[in-house]
Amino acid sequence: MSAHPTKTREDLIDALEQLPDHMKAEIVGGAIVPMSPTGGKPCFASGLILVALHDYARRTGRGRPLPNNAAFLVDLPNRASFSPDVAFTVGQTLDQDFVRGAPLFAVEVRSKGDYGPQAERAIRDKIADYFAAGTQVVWDVDVLRERVVRVYRASEPDHPTGKETKPRRSLPCRGGGWPSARSCRTDFDGSRCTALGSGRCRFIQPEHEKN
Repeated sequence: MSAHPTKTREDLIDALEQLPDHMKAEIVGGAIVPMSPTGGKPCFASGLILVALHDYARRTGRGRPLPNNAAFLVDLPNRASFSPDVAFTVGQTLDQDFVRGAPLFAVEVRSKGDYGPQAERAIRDKIADYFAAGTQVVWDVDVLRERVVRVYRASEPDHPTGKETKPRRSLPCRGGGWPSARSCRTDFDGSRCTALGSGRCRFIQPEHEKN
């Protein structure tokens, strides 16, 4: 993964806006860092998660899900933007400009290059950046090797929960964090989506929104 250094945060944001629409990148370490295209299975997994979040938002009237390549501007010492594979926002303005602030919920689906000691450190650093910017829940989705979804929550960042993503197995999201899936069953192999057997995924209402 290559990086092209520039100068100020404003310069970096301007340069990010000038990238082609199909090019995904983040501002990290004072540079624009391009992100390589991914394969079919990771894309399929992120698509299923996006559909589940869309169903939740449509039924509850809360929040908006955003797909891959949306840019979220933040102001951290070593990072000025995120571009998660899937995101969920609440209360943020959505227009033609980059989204201001971090998403409430972010999903990072691993591609084939996201393995090994260096990649693991990068993923952990990015999750820490998410929490520093205000994100509450981050999913680290691995559908290629360990076949597991690790759920990180801002309240317990060093204690992720996880479960295998085999067909007809539930994703690990109950309790504490949000969005939290009560029973989201998805076949990440791509043969079919079996979310609750009906193509839908229910989400637990956040505790702070129940009143």
